[in-house]
Amino acid sequence: MSNPAQILDVSALPPGGGFLLAPVGQERIRTPDDFTEDQRAFFRTAEQFAEERVLANAARIEKKDYPFVRQLLREAGELGLLGLDVPEAYGGLGQDETSSMLVTEAMARLGAWSVTFGAQVGIGSLPIVYFGTEAQKRRYLPKLVSGEWVAAYALSESSSGSDALGARTKAVLTPDRKHFVLNGSKQWITNAGFADVFIVFAKIDGDKFSAFIVEKGTPGFSLGAEEHKMGIRGSSTCPLIFEDAKIPAENLLGEPGKGHRIAFNILNIGRLKLGAGCVAGCRGVLQLAVEYGRDRRAFGQPITGFGLVREKLARMAALVYAGEAMSYRTTGLIDERMARSGAAHGTPAFDQAVIAAVEEYNIEASILKVWGSEALSQAADEALQIHGGYGFVEEYAIERVYRDNRVNRIFEGTNEINRMLIPGTLLKRAAKGQFPLPQLARTVGEAAARGELPRPGPGPLARERRLAELNKHLMVYALQAAVETFGPALSEKQEVLGALADVAIEAYAVDSAVARALQSARDGRVEPVAEACVKLYAVEAHERAYAQAKRALRATVTDVAACREHLGRLRKLFDEDPADLTALREIIVTKTLEAGKYPLGWA
Repeated sequence: MSNPAQILDVSALPPGGGFLLAPVGQERIRTPDDFTEDQRAFFRTAEQFAEERVLANAARIEKKDYPFVRQLLREAGELGLLGLDVPEAYGGLGQDETSSMLVTEAMARLGAWSVTFGAQVGIGSLPIVYFGTEAQKRRYLPKLVSGEWVAAYALSESSSGSDALGARTKAVLTPDRKHFVLNGSKQWITNAGFADVFIVFAKIDGDKFSAFIVEKGTPGFSLGAEEHKMGIRGSSTCPLIFEDAKIPAENLLGEPGKGHRIAFNILNIGRLKLGAGCVAGCRGVLQLAVEYGRDRRAFGQPITGFGLVREKLARMAALVYAGEAMSYRTTGLIDERMARSGAAHGTPAFDQAVIAAVEEYNIEASILKVWGSEALSQAADEALQIHGGYGFVEEYAIERVYRDNRVNRIFEGTNEINRMLIPGTLLKRAAKGQFPLPQLARTVGEAAARGELPRPGPGPLARERRLAELNKHLMVYALQAAVETFGPALSEKQEVLGALADVAIEAYAVDSAVARALQSARDGRVEPVAEACVKLYAVEAHERAYAQAKRALRATVTDVAACREHLGRLRKLFDEDPADLTALREIIVTKTLEAGKYPLGWA
């Protein structure tokens, strides 16, 4: 962007939302090329387990054979796959966020198992890892890491899903201060039917939102009936019921009234991992589509010879490339922030540093959650379409994938809530002086008024670098117009915020994909399939970003003349030069069909 040195010290680690500040490629990002041998080994171990033990027994899992699911968790524990985020002192492996994300990706081969596994190692265990007392960690973590005990996370209620702080479950300290008495209920709790340990959120005295560790068998604590779900049928989902349930006072997790910090930070980690899992899902459905499409013949040829099918396959591959770029860029930022903290793994200082890092990049976490879940929905839908009528019957795996993926847009915070968080967090940080939005907006506004456009220098992907910068300009210009129009009331303008979020999401995706490709260049040349993936995604994403920026402005500026002026300036930020997308798709799909799967795999 124009004069980045005036806005950001690019030698420092970028802040959350920093992709809007520095020119694309100026920040070196983590990519699959940077994975260490240890990280790759964790992935291969998890991938082999998922293939040989999970997928091979998919029918058994889907039929809710929960004793077998518990057995699988124990087997995963024996391999160390349940303890990557847990310090060695409590039986874990104490690995970095990237290693943990890679295992999450590998476990995404079957939706029901992915959800069960994620609840165990993520939202069910991490609250104790980062917020538990020493006694709590020693009591629970070794058994969770081994798979002897199963964990669940209970935040949602029938009347408060996205509005977590509206929970009605109440906790009252007994007069002898030895117990909390819980009354209320929880809804949609993964692993509930066979869990041993529950992280439960309730309000002490009806107003101090707090977290508790509740064990199975606690008097007054019971389960409702299993939910029969559209997808992820092999995972357990039950309501929890508390009727004067007495919880030992020492099972309070964290500080009274600070449960929101636990809930939201653990959800941010969950969003990161959900996004990565969805990218893995996109790879999986692309392979299903290729395998089916090469064998299915129509009009005398495989259907992969038809242009509209090839278009679908190419788009799926481009989605995977961009998704991988965003996922590991984000975990790389968290890992680098942790490394710079100097804190030793397993110490209180480390726990605090992890939470600080996750809080810093919560914008990127929400972007990954929204983008990943919607990319997988698009890819699964297109893969099913390629299967035709066979995609609609249970005999073919794509039918299950199509059903399973739908919930991704609902849990870990609905996509609507996450869309509100993306621009909302930027505005809050700007108001506190933690993000240079006013300076950035002034720079972009003045440039737009003068008709000055980003002009990256020579080198590979020149147009795509320009598109990356234009997307950022679109976001900042539309956001500033909304701030000037609505002021603090912007927080209530959901349609505007949603459109702005979509611009930011595309800006991060294109910036990440271009940066990844530039880093992989050898002797000034980018690998042809990677180059085609970036070009295809960048052109179409820029069109979507422009459309959403217009949508935001039209919902912001009601005066006709003023709106026309804004839209005229916005038009200058739109690159409508032609691009031969068909040729790009052919480069991608030819290699995809040769490989029989996503052609740029790194494992």
